[in-house]
Amino acid sequence: MRLLISFAALFLSVVLLQLGLGGVAPLDALSGAHLGFTPGQIGILGSAHFAGFFIGCWWAPRLMGEVGHSRAFAAFAAAGTIGILAHMLIIDPYAWALMRVASGVAVAGCYTIIEAWLQAKVTNETRGRAMGVYRVVDILGSLGAQLLIAVLEPASYVSYNLLALLCCAALFPLVLTRAKGPATGAAPRLRPRLAWERSPLAAAGVVVSGITGAAYRMVGPLYGISVGLAADQIALFLAAYVLGGAVAQVPMGWLADKYDRRVVLIWLSVASALACGLSIASTEGGVIAIFLAAGFFGFTTFPIYSVSAAHAHDFAGDDERVELSAALMFLYAVGAIASPVIAALLIGRFGAAGMFVFLGLSHVVLVVFGVMRMRMRPSPGADARTRYTYVPRTSFLIGRLLRRRK
Repeated sequence: MRLLISFAALFLSVVLLQLGLGGVAPLDALSGAHLGFTPGQIGILGSAHFAGFFIGCWWAPRLMGEVGHSRAFAAFAAAGTIGILAHMLIIDPYAWALMRVASGVAVAGCYTIIEAWLQAKVTNETRGRAMGVYRVVDILGSLGAQLLIAVLEPASYVSYNLLALLCCAALFPLVLTRAKGPATGAAPRLRPRLAWERSPLAAAGVVVSGITGAAYRMVGPLYGISVGLAADQIALFLAAYVLGGAVAQVPMGWLADKYDRRVVLIWLSVASALACGLSIASTEGGVIAIFLAAGFFGFTTFPIYSVSAAHAHDFAGDDERVELSAALMFLYAVGAIASPVIAALLIGRFGAAGMFVFLGLSHVVLVVFGVMRMRMRPSPGADARTRYTYVPRTSFLIGRLLRRRK
């Protein structure tokens, strides 16, 4: 209980950030469709978010060192709030893309600061519990952000104003806390090649995870519109995806610790490709079938990043773990920047099934590459494995918080 109270301000900021900034993506997709944006233009909005996310991950540690945690957090939250409020002032997809860059910067920057603060406050004795609560809070906030869409009217100043108020409210718990800000550590070096050098399969896995997650989150509402879902049903559709991913963490973690992680990763991708096929077929089965397919899709795709990260860390030294986590996040962002535009264009060209054909093919490629890698290098023994950990895709500093142990 003392642990929860001591981190209450941080966790409340996480919830408010997720509700405010996390709700922008589905609202933008619905608003763009309402305003007559093309599918490609809606996809650009999702890609712009992840471009801003990468900029924020790189910039936040440096800004913390210059102005301190609280001021940096206030600056990033203000950037996100401005990006949200400006939507209804300029109705143009490319102007909105710039605003989404601002929201992506805000997400990465605020999470970087929160995780740096957590890192400074936890001890080895409290780390596991603190991270457990952090993951639950993050998932619940994400779930709430998807459900918000059910009550937000597309292309409405009131809807964007509400999200901006939530984003702005995230300032209060952290900025007004009496807890002293932690000392600023050195920013991790960004060495994307490190991930490939330690495990090519893990590197490919996080890229495919970025492709899958970004397309579903950013373009999912467009898919929902194309299959005839109403706004409240699209909210449940996205929530089912997040909930399925949350449920998967415990069983997939057990499997990844007990069996060869490459085998687990390959079968997850096989199941993900199957989930793509079921998602295409579900459009003939009604709303409930679509929701069930979304939950199964989240169940099979969410753990891929964490399993890939665990496999990469099996081949890393203790002094490489922070930089390896940053490299994996970079590769995730690469996949996430590219996929929303591609998925949206495919929906516009080939209809609702286009996105899932693209995602399914991505997982088929990962399966083939995984089988090839299994023939090229033996799996590390059980005594050399790190413990599986659910890894939030939040900032380059997440590796410091996780501190994997064998």
